[in-house]
Amino acid sequence: MTKVLPIAIFGLFLGGLAVIVTQAMAPRPGPGGGADVGGHAMGVPDLSKIAPGASIVRVTAPADLSPTARVGQQAFDAKCAACHGPNAAGRNGMGPPLVHAFYKPGHHADAAFLIAARGGVQAHHWPFGNMPPVEGVTPADVKAITAYVRSLQQANGVY
Repeated sequence: MTKVLPIAIFGLFLGGLAVIVTQAMAPRPGPGGGADVGGHAMGVPDLSKIAPGASIVRVTAPADLSPTARVGQQAFDAKCAACHGPNAAGRNGMGPPLVHAFYKPGHHADAAFLIAARGGVQAHHWPFGNMPPVEGVTPADVKAITAYVRSLQQANGVY
């Protein structure tokens, strides 16, 4: 009995600590109606105030890219930017920003980019319709594109 009480107290302490840490780390409501993660809300922003084809989010490009991310930037510009916008900022009415909390590694793993490029994606977060498969990209291209997108996300607080 004397050993049970300290263990119970320690368990309560750990449980309380877990609640405090969880609350401290919880995303806060953002302007898009969802949780704000690194300045990019976990909800779709009000697109009615954004001109058709215009960037959906502001993206700051990192000062330096890894060699793989540089290759990915070239591939992204050639295959993805027409819909996802320059620096993956999205284009209203065409494609979502990939520098957004929806696409952070904990929500969409790197493999999701390859799956999307190969097979397309059914619309589920954004009102832009389904994404078709991307013709002419190899798994190596997608790996480099993913490195580029992850660099942009990290530079903009989306992780």
